[in-house]
Amino acid sequence: MDMLHFECEGAWPTRYAAVPGLTLRLRVVERSGAPVEAVALRCQIRIEPQRRTYSAGEAQRLSDLFGDTGRWTKTLKPVSFATLSTMVPGFTGSTFVDLDVPCTYDLEVASTKYFNALDNGQIPLLLLFSGTVFGSQNGNLRVWQVPWSNEASFALPVSVWRETVDLHFPGSAWLRVRRDTMDALQRFRSEHAFATWDDAMTAMLAATDG
Repeated sequence: MDMLHFECEGAWPTRYAAVPGLTLRLRVVERSGAPVEAVALRCQIRIEPQRRTYSAGEAQRLSDLFGDTGRWTKTLKPVSFATLSTMVPGFTGSTFVDLDVPCTYDLEVASTKYFNALDNGQIPLLLLFSGTVFGSQNGNLRVWQVPWSNEASFALPVSVWRETVDLHFPGSAWLRVRRDTMDALQRFRSEHAFATWDDAMTAMLAATDG
C-alpha cells in the first residue's frame, strides 16, 4: 500500500562540514494513521532544466551542456545531481527528516556546471523516493516498499547553492588539468615570480588577448 507522502519544505547550506553540502528538509506523511517504526529511505535527486527560463548569458554558459539554444527542445534533458540514503526514525502521522546532500565545485561534473552557469532565480529539482518501510499491525512486523511513484518537486534558490560553495571557496573556482599541464603552469609561474596562480593565469590571458 502506498500510504507515504513526501514533500521538500526547505533548503540551506550545511554549516561546519568538511566539504560543501546542502541540507534539504523533508516532510514525511503516513496517511492511514498507522505507526511507522522506521523507513530505510533512498532518494535520487535530478535537475529538470526544462522547467525554467534562461538569460542570454546563462544560455551561453550552458552551451557546453546542452548545445545551441536552437536545439534545446531536444537536448534540455534532466541532469543527475545526487543519490542518497538515510534512515527515518519511527513516527505516527508525520515527521521531518533532514537530508544531507554533498556538493562539489568540480566544473567537470554536469550538475556543478549547470549550477555555476545560473545568475539567479531557482533550480528546479525532482526528488524520486524509494526504500523500505517497517511498521507493525496487531503486534506483527510489517515490511513494505516505498513505490517508485513517490516523488516531490522543489525549487532550490540559486543563492542557497552559491552560499553553500562560498562557505568553503569564497570568490573562487576550481579547474582540473593534466599533470603535464600543471607542470608547465608551475614553470611559468616560477619563471615570472608570480605570487599566486591567479596572477599567473591573468598574465597568460593578457598575453593571449594581445
